[in-house]
Amino acid sequence: MSGPKNFYTIDFKIIFNGGFAKNYYLYPANLNKTPMKYNCLILVLCIGFIACSKGGDSPAPTPTPTPPVVVVEPSLTATGGVIIDIDPGATNIYSVVGTSQRIEVKLAAIPASGVTIDTKLIKISDNTNAFTNSISSTSLTNPITVTGILPGVLYNLSVVVTSKSTASNTKTVEFKIASK
Repeated sequence: MSGPKNFYTIDFKIIFNGGFAKNYYLYPANLNKTPMKYNCLILVLCIGFIACSKGGDSPAPTPTPTPPVVVVEPSLTATGGVIIDIDPGATNIYSVVGTSQRIEVKLAAIPASGVTIDTKLIKISDNTNAFTNSISSTSLTNPITVTGILPGVLYNLSVVVTSKSTASNTKTVEFKIASK
């Protein structure tokens, strides 16, 4: 039998004289005559081409939208939302020794943007301001020193805590204070 000695060489005499498939190694009946390594190579290449062939285009998956984040601001008007450490209540008078008094404004929770704390000491007899103070804070505990307290005079101390982001979120604490 005449033909190529190697699997991958082509003898053009055979192609033109007897046709491409006649007595040629690629003809399926003649694969038995090829060395095993070539049969394995053909098998691996076929599997590779089939595995690497491009399939149909699949549509891109639609991303699930993330729900909007709703931040609930803590209420300053809630019970215990704002506490003044020396608050004797609405009907009692807090007695001060000296001409100044340190108070602490304590918040149960603070809004993300912070609060404004307005403090006023108002003389009850003539309704004049003896002391005013306004601070911005992002702290849960806020010390304030009230000054200008005269002995024998009755005052109304007003502390107004307002959220910076929501003006309607406000708490007012008032009580009477006097120095001996």
